[in-house]
Amino acid sequence: MKRREFITLLGGAAASVSMPLSLCAQEAGRIYRIGFVSAAPREEPMYVAFFEELRGLGFVEGQNLSVIPGFGIRNELLGEAAAALVRAAPDAIIAAGPIAARAAQAATKTIPILAASDDMVEDGLVTSMRRPGGNTTGVSLLAPELDGKRQDLIMEAVPGIRRIAALSDPHVSTPPHLQDLKEAARARDVELLVFSATTPEEIAPAMNEASVASVQALNVLATPLFFFNRQTVLARATELRLPAIYQWPEMAEQGGLAGYGPRITQWFRQLARLLIQVLRGINPGELPVEQPTRFEFVLNLRAAKAIGHEIPAGLVLRADKVIE
Repeated sequence: MKRREFITLLGGAAASVSMPLSLCAQEAGRIYRIGFVSAAPREEPMYVAFFEELRGLGFVEGQNLSVIPGFGIRNELLGEAAAALVRAAPDAIIAAGPIAARAAQAATKTIPILAASDDMVEDGLVTSMRRPGGNTTGVSLLAPELDGKRQDLIMEAVPGIRRIAALSDPHVSTPPHLQDLKEAARARDVELLVFSATTPEEIAPAMNEASVASVQALNVLATPLFFFNRQTVLARATELRLPAIYQWPEMAEQGGLAGYGPRITQWFRQLARLLIQVLRGINPGELPVEQPTRFEFVLNLRAAKAIGHEIPAGLVLRADKVIE
């Protein structure tokens, strides 16, 4: 989204039609206003699930809910977008990813922020999971641990592997985290090489560099950048015939070889439920950061066939879902 388009959308956010609220904890006749700071477009499945969850809890756009759009914004414009959003004075801000959440926090210390981030504490967004403090709470994945689990799984998917690549976003993956991954790989006599991308345009070249380095598999580390640009990542991995594992099960369902983690749609349903508590008046700093409770391992055998790779039968049996 271009800068001028975003400002225009803010100015044109229409007032919603008022109607009595269906839940007794809501204020009758009130229209709740929420704003977004996100690199993802609104039509993403995670936002479809988010608004569906809100509707099920009695918060319906066009009735008692007004949405100030801030979707599809490039990372370098998130700060400006957050500042513009704060001037529109929403009741709460939803920030998808650590960069968006930091931008929102820099713009306001008072408006409640609901963040979806890989590691809320490590990302510096809250002081603790149990008592976040400040004006921010949300849902956290504890991504460093999951990145390590995915590394183990992709190494099992490629028997005899000696060199693996990690596709990293330096805005999210810290040097200590990458060092932990390298040491875990080394313990299994595997060399880990890290290739970085910070913008959508850098993703394919970074993957090309990994291929030139003769890596045998790719661990696509947790970051909104790679998910929001997943078609680029998935297509390039197939073109390079590179076995790869991804942050979300949905990415395996959309053509990737493997995915491990919670479903992003369920993650955002959790965020919607937290938002409801904040809109009812609970201080976000006193709402514990939540974590997903269900994780899925999805294998796509069609994707494996497309790149000429055979996944060990034992690993296939351990998958929660197999696409044949």
